[in-house]
Amino acid sequence: MGEQSYQAFTAGWAEGPLVGFDTETTGVDVTRDRIVTAAVVLRVPGVSTHVRTWLVDPGVEIPAEAAAIHGVTTEHARAHGQAPAEALEEIAAELAGHLREGVPVVAYNAAFDLSLLDAELARHGLPTLPERLGRAVGPVLDPLVLDRWLDRYRPGKRRLGDLVTHYGVQGTGDLHSADVDVLATLDVLDALVRRHEDVALMSLEQLHLAQVGAHRDWATSFNDWRARKGLEGPGASTAWPVEPAPAPVF
Repeated sequence: MGEQSYQAFTAGWAEGPLVGFDTETTGVDVTRDRIVTAAVVLRVPGVSTHVRTWLVDPGVEIPAEAAAIHGVTTEHARAHGQAPAEALEEIAAELAGHLREGVPVVAYNAAFDLSLLDAELARHGLPTLPERLGRAVGPVLDPLVLDRWLDRYRPGKRRLGDLVTHYGVQGTGDLHSADVDVLATLDVLDALVRRHEDVALMSLEQLHLAQVGAHRDWATSFNDWRARKGLEGPGASTAWPVEPAPAPVF
């Protein structure tokens, strides 16, 4: 992390607290789309699991294809959801509080959820996570990035459901609900660490930096493949775990 340091970056992290994070959204554009539901789960191994969830009125129409995935319609969100600024402040405060204490945030495809959160915060004139922390966001643990790094040449897809199956995680329930997805992500991380035991021996600082490099290498390789295929579009960002907050898109 260069000049930045996190006091709680120590080996043995797998035995300590973890805070899971996930969102369900109006779409997949981190600059334009909005959070509809979110979950933050604090898990202290062998002690307790505390789940906090939010239903948000995003202030825009929820596309039918998005509602078909997570089950929240525009009408339901408007009738029962929190105002976005209020919910976003609560979510960001919860995550920032844990990060200040050195508790790692665990998120599947973290660059999506954390980048979208920061874009949403900026849209509503609220401090982003880096602004709240006074440093880059971390420590972060991303089972998607870890799995690509540790088992690079395994064929097949790597969606959360695929990792649940690959690592033999049981009893996850139906995915595409933020709280269920967080619990599944935490369980996948636990199974991944048990399969790749050396990961637990790394400090959180080492592991965070390894993921930064692993994601950059994957994105570069993926974008090279797209170029060889003549595919159009922006491709994958090399930034991880969060993109710099863009100018707000309203």
